Parts: sequence; structure tokens; C-alpha cells
Amino acid sequence: MSNVTNSNITMYGAEWCGDCRRSKRFLDSNNVSYEYIDVEADASASDKVIEINGGQRSIPVIIFEDGTHLTEPSDAALKAKLEELKVL
Repeated sequence: MSNVTNSNITMYGAEWCGDCRRSKRFLDSNNVSYEYIDVEADASASDKVIEINGGQRSIPVIIFEDGTHLTEPSDAALKAKLEELKVL
């Protein structure tokens, strides 16, 4: 289900998370490859999300190749970031 390529985008999420499903749908529909890590299946991923968000377990967290991240982004914010990175 996850795509791993040289795009260097990582998404931390969970199947029960509506925002995660929406962000995955956006990435998939725009043919953006990314690595998907399920925080429910990977305790270290859950810890990483909490660390990134300053103690909050907010998902999705999408990490980009420039080292920045977005937490719970809207489709518009995600599109803007991908355009900035020339992925879209």
C-alpha cells in the first residue's frame, strides 16, 4: 500500500484517521510517492510523531525532503508545500 521511492516524503498516520486517509488520497491522486508508516503498528513511529509535535500525537505528520513537516495539513497546504518543493 505504501510507495517508497526517491521522493523522500514520509507520512506517519493510522488507518482509523480520517485526515490521514484524506492526505493519502491527495498524494495518491497526484501520483506523489511517499513512504507510509502506521503509528499503530510501529511504536517508535508513534514516539517520533509525539516528538515532532511537542508532546501531541497528532496525525498525519508528513515529512518532506527539505526537513520540514506538516501536521494535519489541509489539501491546500499540502498542495502548496509540494508545489514549493517542485514535486507537483
